[in-house]
Amino acid sequence: MEKRVYQRKVRKKLETLELLKSNITSTEDAALFAEKGVETLCFYAFENSDASDGASRVALKCIANILLLESKTRQTFVSKGNAIKVAQILSDSQEHELLCSRILFLLTYDTTYNFDDLFENFPLADKIHENISHEAEQMDRSPVSSAPSPLGWAPLTETLKLLFNLTSFYPHRVSAFNRTVPPILAILNDIQLETPVLRSPVTQLINALLNLDLLEKEHGSARRDSPSSFFPNLNPNTNVGRLVTILEAAIRTSSEELLEATAIPLITLLRRTYGLAPSSTQAYMQSALLPSNEERDQPLGKSDTLASCLLRLSTSAVAHNVREGVSSLFFEISNKEATTFVRNVGYGFAAGFLMTHNISVPDHALKCERGSEDLGGRLNTIDGKEINPVTGQRRDMESPDPGSEMTDEEKEREAEKLFVLFERLKATGVVDIVNPVEQALQEGRFEEVE
Repeated sequence: MEKRVYQRKVRKKLETLELLKSNITSTEDAALFAEKGVETLCFYAFENSDASDGASRVALKCIANILLLESKTRQTFVSKGNAIKVAQILSDSQEHELLCSRILFLLTYDTTYNFDDLFENFPLADKIHENISHEAEQMDRSPVSSAPSPLGWAPLTETLKLLFNLTSFYPHRVSAFNRTVPPILAILNDIQLETPVLRSPVTQLINALLNLDLLEKEHGSARRDSPSSFFPNLNPNTNVGRLVTILEAAIRTSSEELLEATAIPLITLLRRTYGLAPSSTQAYMQSALLPSNEERDQPLGKSDTLASCLLRLSTSAVAHNVREGVSSLFFEISNKEATTFVRNVGYGFAAGFLMTHNISVPDHALKCERGSEDLGGRLNTIDGKEINPVTGQRRDMESPDPGSEMTDEEKEREAEKLFVLFERLKATGVVDIVNPVEQALQEGRFEEVE
């Protein structure tokens, strides 16, 4: 009898909370968003519900919704000591991971709460690592699966968003997540790429890596030539290769507008990676991203290679941030040296970046005229063939002047057309202009032919 009564109470509580959750669509219900409303929801989320009856999870959903809709409720929530309660159930289930990570993520904004307390008095970094490692293990057991659970990628996405904010706002805690780099890389390498490529959780995996110590050393003691999970001894290019693959897939399947909204973190990560990479990986990145010698049979940017696609993006009129990011990436893998940069991409693609960043180009970089000596060989391709520093094309592959010499009759017809055009312009009275043909006659530059 008592058991049936208890079950009825649980069902009633769950039904009430579900009804409440379905009605949280705006901040119009002032009572719910007031201090008492927040306290009531926290009571059912943390104090008065058994994890098995589902009421706790529904209350957590309500809390996540009100914290999202009204930022003022976040301070109320943390002032009652609830942050630690959320962290304590962060790994109870995947649904708890999703909801608790989302709540903690929201608490990183518009509150006075200091997450250092959770790092020092609670194993927050361990909990986050545990959740990400669990996802990596699930993928390892079923690598063909595109999503690890009925909840899809939502739990991992929320965990990675929380990780990114914690490492952004608390950079002195980055080292607590050093051991989390390998499972992030494992997921990024195993995950199936869909269209659009830069979508959850791929974008969140990339964002998380932006702030982490990829060499997995304490700051200040990291060595570029030291082995790490990002540059493993067996194949130091494997993770960089995956990033390049993702970049190429994104460029080939996404509009410039979509790239503008999603591609900057990936481009930034590649730039950062180059600065940390061993010399062999730097050489690999140059080979993968810079135009090859074969492409110099024509002006750079004309082919369908990844390098040409990137070059065209570097002059995009639509994707301004991508344009800047790609040019910065090219400059980075040119070892931040102006002459090498011009040699790699051609002055036509390099000029805008150099000008806006007030970077001067040595005079000899643009004085490599046909047949002249290139100082130090800086503007020659590896095989010694001279290139046009503006277009990047090999000099010996440049087409001759396509305009053949005009005959005297063709010159005369063109002069007549020019004379007529200037006379019409002069007749409008808009400008006071002297017809150059008439002026030439007056100055005796034309000879009368008998």
